[in-house]
Amino acid sequence: MVPAAQLGFNLQPLLEQLSQDELNEFKSLLRPLSLQDELQHIPPTEVEEADGKQLAEILTNRCPSHWVEMVTIQVFDKMNRTDLSEKAKDELRGKHLHKCREKMSQTQKKRRKIRKERSQLCPSYPLPPITEGKQDEYRSILEEEVWQSRKKNFWPEASENIHMVTQRYETLVPSCNAKMLAGPFAQTVVLHGAAGVGKTTLAKKCMLDWTQAGQARARPAALYLSCKALSRRGPCTLAELLADSAPGPRGALPRLLARARTLLLVIDAFEELHVPAAALARDLGGDWGARRPAPVLLGGLLKRKLLPAATLLVTTRPEALGELRLVVEQPLLVEVEGLSEPERREYLRRQLGGEAQAQRAWQLMRSNAALLRLGSAPAVCWMLGACLRLPADEGNDPGRTCRTATSLLLRFLCSRFAPAPGSCPRPRPRAPLRALCLLAAEGVWAQTSLFEPRDLRRLGVREADLRPFVDRSLLQESGECAGCYRFLHLSLQHLLAAALYVLGGGEGGPGWSARGVRRLLCKEEGRRNPHLAHVGRFLFGLANEDRVRELGAAFGCPVSTELKRELLACTVRSPENGPFSSVTDTRETLCRLYESQDEPLVKEAVAQVTEVSLHLKDPTDLAHASFCLKHCERLQKLCLRVEKGVFLDDDTASGSEARAAGSQNDEYVLPFWMDLCSVFDSNKDLVFLDISQTFLSTSSVKILCEKLSSATHNLQKVALKNISPADAYRDFCIVFGGHETLTHLTLQGNDQDDMLPILCEILRHPKCNLQCLRLVSCSASAQQWAHLSFSLEINQSLTCLNLTTNELTDESARLLCKTLRHPKCFLQRLSLENCHLTEACCKELSSALIVNQSLTHLCLAKNALGNGGVKLLCEGLSYPDCQLQTLVLWYCSISSNGCHYLSTLLQQNSSLTHLDLGLNHIGITGLKFLCEALKKPMCNLKCLWLWGCAITPFSCEILASALGNNRSLISLDLGQNSLGYSGVKMLCNTLKLQNSSLRTLRLRIDESDPRIQKLLKEVQESDPQLTIESDKQDPNNNRPSSHDFIF
Repeated sequence: MVPAAQLGFNLQPLLEQLSQDELNEFKSLLRPLSLQDELQHIPPTEVEEADGKQLAEILTNRCPSHWVEMVTIQVFDKMNRTDLSEKAKDELRGKHLHKCREKMSQTQKKRRKIRKERSQLCPSYPLPPITEGKQDEYRSILEEEVWQSRKKNFWPEASENIHMVTQRYETLVPSCNAKMLAGPFAQTVVLHGAAGVGKTTLAKKCMLDWTQAGQARARPAALYLSCKALSRRGPCTLAELLADSAPGPRGALPRLLARARTLLLVIDAFEELHVPAAALARDLGGDWGARRPAPVLLGGLLKRKLLPAATLLVTTRPEALGELRLVVEQPLLVEVEGLSEPERREYLRRQLGGEAQAQRAWQLMRSNAALLRLGSAPAVCWMLGACLRLPADEGNDPGRTCRTATSLLLRFLCSRFAPAPGSCPRPRPRAPLRALCLLAAEGVWAQTSLFEPRDLRRLGVREADLRPFVDRSLLQESGECAGCYRFLHLSLQHLLAAALYVLGGGEGGPGWSARGVRRLLCKEEGRRNPHLAHVGRFLFGLANEDRVRELGAAFGCPVSTELKRELLACTVRSPENGPFSSVTDTRETLCRLYESQDEPLVKEAVAQVTEVSLHLKDPTDLAHASFCLKHCERLQKLCLRVEKGVFLDDDTASGSEARAAGSQNDEYVLPFWMDLCSVFDSNKDLVFLDISQTFLSTSSVKILCEKLSSATHNLQKVALKNISPADAYRDFCIVFGGHETLTHLTLQGNDQDDMLPILCEILRHPKCNLQCLRLVSCSASAQQWAHLSFSLEINQSLTCLNLTTNELTDESARLLCKTLRHPKCFLQRLSLENCHLTEACCKELSSALIVNQSLTHLCLAKNALGNGGVKLLCEGLSYPDCQLQTLVLWYCSISSNGCHYLSTLLQQNSSLTHLDLGLNHIGITGLKFLCEALKKPMCNLKCLWLWGCAITPFSCEILASALGNNRSLISLDLGQNSLGYSGVKMLCNTLKLQNSSLRTLRLRIDESDPRIQKLLKEVQESDPQLTIESDKQDPNNNRPSSHDFIF
């Protein structure tokens, strides 16, 4: 990736002001904003392990500057660190003004060039200007459109105050906020958000503000393009494309376009276009006035080939955002979230007419995962309020019958056709319901929510069939075109599409059979059509027999109750679907099962599940997981990750409001958490628990520890990595003390200094059977390290110890080496990677290697040992009692002199069989020393890793000769060394002619050179047992030797 240009602000001091928790939050918010390749080329572990300074270097040197500037400010704002975002904006503003002054002398030249380009696009000729009267008329039309848009979507106070919610987002849009910087940001703004949250309303409000009189723009104008309409339009010119939405007479359009800098162009509902990004990016050629397909012209606008000086405002749903990013350049992304939680409560209070009723409705929404997500759309709030105003049926609380999105929407749908109390029963619209479901399903497969008259004719749906649903606000007549319809909310369309599977398609309809269910739930279809995932969830919701019967009774139509069998066959029992094979699949499967609210179905679905990886991003995920996994009884492995925000810790909250919010959150989420933790009671075969990148609260840690200590489980391997709060590690260590079945324990990312004493108690416990301990990034004093060394002398079970990224002083290292010399030390594998060891520590290590006969693996990677340190190590390794087999010296500042000491050792019948010298600049001379050892018959080396060791084509002749004489080496890693065609050729010639023992060879392969490809093919044909790997196959695996130290 091309390195970024210089940023407009100094990122490093801003990141260094963040605490460790805040820095972790910054990283977690950063990666979702990378939709193309801004961060994809950087290994996730490199970002996760970076401190503030290192992260600033990564972003500054390896990511596009415009992206870094934009997302840094967005992430700071999301973290409520407005002090840092304001500092960044101030620096950007200062740099931008400085650039403007430097370029003042070039202004006139650029203006002449722009005028020339505009004249080519739209020839200027005398035309009547847009009069003030026409402008006022156009603004009146816009005001009416904004009001109607809010009214149709059930926005609160639509007729009184159209600014209620939109003003919250206008501060993020440069064209609407004078305080926003215009210079560094792109002139393309993308409003993205779920269906029904107000993107179109906000866009039209921006148009209204843009055209307000008194703004410092010469006759500003705003044009509106609907992608729904464009997808159905034939070839046209740019002028024809824009003419319908232009203010004033049609002939005034060219003059308006000639002043493109004053033009706001709104492109609405990008997700309705259904055109691949490649088609939108098609070259327009030289003749911009020619007739082109409407999507091609739209692509020209988005890529700024047409009207490059205009401001673009694009709206889209999240599922189309990735495709849009492939077309637009440097957009400013603004997420539209709809009604905030306080606004939802206020909406419900106004609708239900009282505080008590509103509080009841809000509690229902809070306790209902799906409704909480959908409730940001005003239409969903309106439907919830309408359902709660209904009288209870046969003693059932309406709130209890609205637990899920399926139950809410179904109850709302059926209630619209229920006869009023005391009135005569009315004919039930059986046939119209089938027609409506067919229309909804066809829209799902066509990925559209707008239905034109020709769509109705094609499906055989009459407008009379739709009238009962229009009259009851389930279907709306669209103002975009005459005779067009759309559903009240997209979720209602998805529900009705799913209902067709239990109603049947009827004559002439598509095949809504078991084969249709399988196709709808297919992963491949889901990747092409994001609507199918939502319909699939509603399918599971309709697998509940009580709901299906409710639908049939309301509309007087027969329904199928066999859907449950079909769903199980197509998902849970389908090996190709693999419902629990990945974190993403698990999340979707749990969501579907929760929607069913059918416990027998859930029990059957999870009966055979043995491994689950959970990534809980919000309370919704927690609710889904708790409902389903409490029924697991054969779980053996559980991996858990909890994002920040699922739990709010009221113990650390400052202020009464924050503590109250934490208490309310606990009241909502802790019951779900207790249900999820019950897996430790019901799964006696659970042996592996991994909790990583997890933010818990004091209350949730207490519940988890109580479950772990009281349950009868047989946990053998436990990994706790990067958990908050930090004192949770101490609580977990207390729980696992004396646990006889526990053999592997990983503790990583702890900043507390009170955990190590508890760990020492575990090691000294007479029932401790711990074999492998991985203690990473632990903050401890020299005295505490001394206690650990003493505990290791007492412990009789530990054989593997990994102390990666712990800062050991020379005294701490000396005590550890003293432990290695102890006759009762049984350690076999020891990793001291990145422990700040020096050459002085190597003397102590060398003396330990002389007497220790159990240690077989030693990792000293990322320590500046130098050649002197290697010399001292080789002295200890040369003793006959030393049994070390694997030595990792990756990135240890070793040069050719260090290779000389290692070469001498390898020629003396050393026990060493695996040697990693990766990322040391050994050069030609160092390789020559190693090759001398490889030629000797007493050299026992089997694996040699020389990744990124500055080996050149000139060195390959020496290496080829050594390989021809060696009979022990089975694996050689030359990745990230530029050997060229000549170097690869010398190696291949040797491997073809000699009977080599080599079985794995990793190279940096130039895939564009056919000569190299031919050589490698010939070698593998001559020796089928030899595997030649490219270092590009797994870029993150640059240290295969590290696998020996991962427990």
